[in-house]
Amino acid sequence: MSLALAYSELGEGPPVLILHGLFGWKRNWASIAKGLSLTHRVFLLDMRNHGESPHADEMTYPAMAGDIAEFIESKSLGPCPVIGHSMGGKAAMMLALSRPELVERLLVLDISPVAYDHDYSDYVTAMKSIDFAQISRRGDVEPKIAPVVDNPGILSFLMQNLTTNANGQYTWRVNLGAIERDMGEILDFPNVDNEQAYAGTVLFLGGRDSAYIGPSYLGEIERLFPFADVDFIDNAGHWVHAEQPMATFERFKFFLA
Repeated sequence: MSLALAYSELGEGPPVLILHGLFGWKRNWASIAKGLSLTHRVFLLDMRNHGESPHADEMTYPAMAGDIAEFIESKSLGPCPVIGHSMGGKAAMMLALSRPELVERLLVLDISPVAYDHDYSDYVTAMKSIDFAQISRRGDVEPKIAPVVDNPGILSFLMQNLTTNANGQYTWRVNLGAIERDMGEILDFPNVDNEQAYAGTVLFLGGRDSAYIGPSYLGEIERLFPFADVDFIDNAGHWVHAEQPMATFERFKFFLA
């Protein structure tokens, strides 16, 4: 069952959707969206189980693609460009492969349509272990998850999920139970037949220092997206838009033009 996703909207003009990655939310893209809003009507979506969107048990790419499809149809936006990073990029790919009539063009940021063998279970376990009944200050939370996060940028990124509920008690925005349960699905990518290949314009844009769009993945990219271009932004890893925001913005602007 599709969910009604939370979103922010900026600007006027032709529409474009931006989809965040795992543990992210729409505000991660606020600065880039502000720039794009000078020429486009930008929609920043919170994926299911993230940000301000509803929670659900299922966290698969067909389910996520269904949410996005319903959003596009409910706003009469299709076909429109879709931009997705990491998990959001996989969801965007699934949307293009299953509902190509809704996707005018596709930009996939630092992810490929393949299964990965890394795991974020340590992050989930550490976040779930917090006893919020014992937490009175935001500063009490970060030291409890820092031991499993070796990157200060990722630690700050995870901490953006900390919020307060109606009773003023700290809690996480993300549905950690659903993410933990379907972590295998999130790291994987659904099997798609050659006949479902997406014939539209696609750009796979990676960080030069990231391995998420590696040489061994190019065959699968070409199989499912035969008209795709692959390019990279220098001095950037997986969080391309955070590490090189201006370069990312310029590439987005060129792609949409």
